[in-house]
Amino acid sequence: MSIAPIPITIITGFLGAGKTTLLNRLLKDSTLADTIVIVNEFGEIGLDHLFIETQDDNMILMASGCLCCTIRGDLISTLEDLIKKYDTGALKAFKRVIIETTGLADPAPILQSLIGHPMILVRYTLDGVITLIDAVNGSSTLDHHPEAVKQAAIADRIVLTKTDLPNDTESLHTRLKKLNPATFIIDAQSSKADVSHLIGTGVFDLSKKIPDVAAWLKSEAYEDHNHHHIHGHYHDINRHDDHIRAFCLTTHEAIPVAAFEMFLTLLQSAHGPNLLRMKGIVKIAEHLDLPVILHGVQHVFHPPVKLSRWPDDDHRTKLVLITKDLDESFVSRLWDAFLDRPGIDTPDRSAMFENPLSLWRE
Repeated sequence: MSIAPIPITIITGFLGAGKTTLLNRLLKDSTLADTIVIVNEFGEIGLDHLFIETQDDNMILMASGCLCCTIRGDLISTLEDLIKKYDTGALKAFKRVIIETTGLADPAPILQSLIGHPMILVRYTLDGVITLIDAVNGSSTLDHHPEAVKQAAIADRIVLTKTDLPNDTESLHTRLKKLNPATFIIDAQSSKADVSHLIGTGVFDLSKKIPDVAAWLKSEAYEDHNHHHIHGHYHDINRHDDHIRAFCLTTHEAIPVAAFEMFLTLLQSAHGPNLLRMKGIVKIAEHLDLPVILHGVQHVFHPPVKLSRWPDDDHRTKLVLITKDLDESFVSRLWDAFLDRPGIDTPDRSAMFENPLSLWRE
């Protein structure tokens, strides 16, 4: 008896574009109740799985690097394992798989794996690619990061985020249409950024993409990523290339709001453009039982969100930073200084800035 293939939806987009926010919104729809979510993060320490609200905890975290390289083999293995467990009854029936890629992912290898692997072709079908584009930083990101260009060119749906902030949406919209004439561009603030307009859009159709997309996929079909990869970062899961890397700042200590604000202010003012992404969960001294979620991209930081409880038993502050040409040791020394750790010279904080962020002010 033939079994209908299980649709796979890919959600991609550059760092800080809002993938997790959109995914959480979509997962609230009851039609996605029987969905497996696969999350990939760049860097050794993953946090996104703490922020995603799945039903029945149907989530798999792949935090061993970027989906554009050797992790792709792990993706195939994961999808095969899901089918084996489904067939043997070890896993309850699921109707869809959603893959959220790391923001640094080149989508071409992922697509090539999904449409070119015999086992995957029999049991799954690629049912659309959703790409999120940050309306504030989108043009600059497309200028400087080829992964972002590919993410836009391959999309069946492009979701523009942060459109409520000052930006040149019109010129960005024109540029995206040149990259991907057949795509639908949806404002994340609109009612169309929902399951009915983003999920189940139809089988991925290569003929509707610009010729470059077919060339990228053809190239990936012949490359051996286990031995030759342009980034070479399968040796170090925290390094994307010679410029971009990930690292994590942690502490068991509760951090006073004022000290944390000053740390962020100095880091932003001195190295804002090099902060491709900062995200984390913070233990604030003023309310130990209410951890704070923080998200930032370059100079733009979203208002922190207080959680009603810690999402797991690890109550440390954990900040993941993805940076470009920024010395990790400098950030670590700055972090230690603001925590008043022994042996570290604490900066003259009063002279560092005039207008604190006041992110937690009521």
